Amino acid sequence: MKNLITTLLVCVSFSINAQVADSPQNISPLLIGEKIPNTTLVDLEGKALETDKLFSKKSIIVVYRGGWCPYCNAQLADMQGIEKEIIDLGYQIIAVSPDAPEFLKETEEKGKLSYKLVSDSEGKFSQAVGIAFSAPEKYGKMLGKFSDGKNTNWLPVPTVYVINDKKEIEFLYINPDYSKRLKGELLLSVLKSL
Repeated sequence: MKNLITTLLVCVSFSINAQVADSPQNISPLLIGEKIPNTTLVDLEGKALETDKLFSKKSIIVVYRGGWCPYCNAQLADMQGIEKEIIDLGYQIIAVSPDAPEFLKETEEKGKLSYKLVSDSEGKFSQAVGIAFSAPEKYGKMLGKFSDGKNTNWLPVPTVYVINDKKEIEFLYINPDYSKRLKGELLLSVLKSL
């Protein structure tokens, strides 16, 4: 009976988070102590990746709006600047965006990024962790272009998750104001205290 109740609670929790909110202020993100659910992301070569395998070790997950966003590119560059220290602390960096693989490659090359970029063009991951919201109409055409036609109406609220090897969230930074991002120095301080 206890297992059944736990299963029902997990299902209810997942269904509540598997949605697209009407605004960035009304999202329902997973919080500290919760687990990242298993979904599918796509790598630069277009290969499907299960998050259960991708996040099987301690990870920094940086969810960003896309390579077209100057705030996102600044954040990705900031992460690149501290990548060695992050790796030395036992973490991997994985950046997730709605961009299609071809545009992820452009972002990787332009930013000289050496960590992993993955695509969430269909929004499965962003919806599962509760950070997807309906994008303003003016973004539709651009989102369609950068997602290879798979997304014309949603964006993720930029988020940084720190998870352990059991996919449990140990820290997160999220702000509905996309211009406010977690600085690398603060992230390193957090990682050293975990």
